[in-house]
Amino acid sequence: MRIEEFQFCPRCGAALDHGAGVSPEPVPGVVTCGACGAIFHPADVGLAVPPPGTRGNRNPLALVGVALIVAGMLYFGMHMSRRSGPDGFNAKTSDAPDFTLESLDGKSMRLSDLRGKAVLLNFWATWCGPCKIETPWLVELQNQYGHDGLQVVGVEMGDDSKDEIAKFTKDMAVNYPILIGKEAVGDAYGGVPALPETFFIGRDGKIVDKIIGLKGKGEIEDSIKKALDTEAGKSAASLQTMRESGPAQK
Repeated sequence: MRIEEFQFCPRCGAALDHGAGVSPEPVPGVVTCGACGAIFHPADVGLAVPPPGTRGNRNPLALVGVALIVAGMLYFGMHMSRRSGPDGFNAKTSDAPDFTLESLDGKSMRLSDLRGKAVLLNFWATWCGPCKIETPWLVELQNQYGHDGLQVVGVEMGDDSKDEIAKFTKDMAVNYPILIGKEAVGDAYGGVPALPETFFIGRDGKIVDKIIGLKGKGEIEDSIKKALDTEAGKSAASLQTMRESGPAQK
């Protein structure tokens, strides 16, 4: 018995197509991946075990369903293995972790310098298909809400060269700062398990909403309005100055 065509090892992802990547079965009804040595029963990963003599009577829809199940398991396992960021980080109740990153023009930009503005912090990559769909929306939303205090900031997490990033931003007519991302910054925001991932930061520096993956432009716009509808908090430096100066004089 062998696993059906176009299936993959749930541990390493190696193709298990008619023996390519499948070693001889050490136990009847059990499959061993020839790539990583994983031993598993097809039923354990949601694969139907075909009864004897029925290999030629495959249901195409069933094969598609099985492939989706396996792909989902591999996707979930891959992203769960990534670092999850600092303990206790809750995107909708935490202050936005501060950072300083280099922009495409070689200047340094610090997130906390934008305090008082609503910030749309977008983690993306040039190779990310959904990011290519989303970027023109962000350009339009920056134009639409910039005068209200919105600042879109893009953090490129794809390890691409500056030239590749610059070409992408030029082709997309990007009108907001693009920063060169670092793994430590992604970790600070919970690990960034998928791209694009967008955080909406209020004028007071607190995260008010988060979107993972590609959503509709309307949903992004609703989250922008949440961030804009916040009051700018006093900076730590301002509070320290007030404490040192004592009670305000009438």
